[in-house]
Amino acid sequence: MYAVIKTGGKQYRVAAGEKIKVEQIAADVGQEIVIDQVLAVGNGAELKIGTPLVSGATVKATIVAHGKHDKVRIFKMRRRKHYQKRQGHRQQFTELQIASING
Repeated sequence: MYAVIKTGGKQYRVAAGEKIKVEQIAADVGQEIVIDQVLAVGNGAELKIGTPLVSGATVKATIVAHGKHDKVRIFKMRRRKHYQKRQGHRQQFTELQIASING
C-alpha cells in the first residue's frame, strides 16, 4: 500500500516502513505525527484519487531526526563590470519514518 502526501509545499510518494526527508516540521525527535493531506492512496491495481484530498485518509509517521542538507553554492557575476557575489545556503530538513497508511 502506498500514498501520495503533501507536506512543506511538495508531494511525496510514501509506503509503510520508508524513511523520507521533508521540509522542516516543528516537532520533537521521537514524536509521532499524523499527516492528513493525502492526495492519493493505492493498493496494487486499485487507486483512490482525492478531489483534492482523499477523505478519511491519514499517514502516521515518526520523526527520526532533524538536520541540514549539503551546502548549495550560489555565484553571480557580471563580466567586465567588476561584480562578483558568492553566497551559500543549507536547507533544513526533518527525516520521517512512515509507520502506517490508513485509507
